Amino acid sequence: MTHFDLAIIGSGSGNSLITPEWDSKKVAVIDGGTFGGTCLNVGCIPTKMFVYPAQLAAVPGEAARLGVDQTLDKVHWQGIRDRIFTRIDAISAGGRRYRAEELDNVTLYDRHVRFISEHALETDDGQRITADQIVVAAGSRPVLPDIPGINLPQVHTSDTVMRIPDLPDRILIIGGGYIAAEFGFVFSAFGAQVTMAARSGPLLRALDATVAERFTEAASKEWDVRLDTQVTALTENPDGSVRADLAGPQGKATLDVDLVLVATGRVPNTDRLDVAAAGFDQWPDGRLAVDEFQRVLKNGAPVAGVWGLGDVSSDFQLKHVANHEARTVAHNLLHPGALRASDHRFVPSAVFSSPQIASVGMTEEEACADTEARGVELALAVQEYGSTAYGWAMEDTTGFVKLLAEKESGRLLGAHIMGHEASMLIQPLIQAMSFGLDAHTMASGQYWIHPALTEVVENALLSLKTGKA
Repeated sequence: MTHFDLAIIGSGSGNSLITPEWDSKKVAVIDGGTFGGTCLNVGCIPTKMFVYPAQLAAVPGEAARLGVDQTLDKVHWQGIRDRIFTRIDAISAGGRRYRAEELDNVTLYDRHVRFISEHALETDDGQRITADQIVVAAGSRPVLPDIPGINLPQVHTSDTVMRIPDLPDRILIIGGGYIAAEFGFVFSAFGAQVTMAARSGPLLRALDATVAERFTEAASKEWDVRLDTQVTALTENPDGSVRADLAGPQGKATLDVDLVLVATGRVPNTDRLDVAAAGFDQWPDGRLAVDEFQRVLKNGAPVAGVWGLGDVSSDFQLKHVANHEARTVAHNLLHPGALRASDHRFVPSAVFSSPQIASVGMTEEEACADTEARGVELALAVQEYGSTAYGWAMEDTTGFVKLLAEKESGRLLGAHIMGHEASMLIQPLIQAMSFGLDAHTMASGQYWIHPALTEVVENALLSLKTGKA
């Protein structure tokens, strides 16, 4: 049995915990998957590296509305794929090499691991490890629904679909969340015929209702969107394509496609860690339970020297949240007498589809319940992109900003943007919420460049009928 000062399970955001303060300590990094974690290898980074060329491929259709004739000659799927993963794989290999070969105090275990007690682990090849401090940063993985034929070689998840050899002509996407929305855009922009089967409607139903409804409307013009539809079976055809059996509002139907992408959510990897052997608490969805300081809980109390961060314990499943929690853990490992709490008050998210979406704070439903419970009034404003000069230039008919605030104080409760560069336009609203700037002061207390698209945010703030106005 080998003892370490620190053992980190997972090489994603957990990898950043090895700061110079640990140079004189023994550290173990344990990861049986690809070094670097989900975001680097199969998540946000490679997907956005596909999204950007997809945006370029979609330009001719957008330009035609504005009187400019452009053509898309060809999408070189293999060239795009190889450009992306040549870079990604080199970063992953370099990170692994650095940890495994260049740091004398770090030992890399390329193995899956499970708990055998609170501070003891066993790898899948039988090696036993103990550590004074253990950080669980083991991430999550895609869910595979129980559908006959789900294990066909033509069926992929986000873990594998970006490395396929050729662009499919016809693709069925099972799911209606953010992963489905992003890949739906990528494949359709590249020329594939996309069908999306969502068990319920509308798409992106976890977001604000206005966003979900209007995104579904826009997406339905580009893809064959089938709401309230279940895929009941997948069968391989003699020509290698897949026949999908569907059940929806119009009854039963069949669909022949070349590839199936399953995008029905992700589950934390706690089950693979056997956290029950250590007696650690878990939430009903399987996440490892942690407190505000990221300490793992057992019978509701923190376990000394055991920490959790990222998708394995967080319900946000966002890289920027995992990074924030890693900074919290990094501090708390070294300063046990002055613990810091993670700040999850205003966590933003974005969906890099078309149109793009960004959100922070409460949905309208949540804000209504919150203000009613506290006995205050809710102010709401919706500002269309097309109401601003830049929106006119774009002839935009779908983009909008939706803001929710306390009526008397003007304190922002939620912000939701759908449209061009929504993920950037929302940043000043995140800043306002994080630092307590009320809507009126934010709108009137600074210059807004005219005729930049940011005016849609300014006008939305000015449209809020608050007591600060």
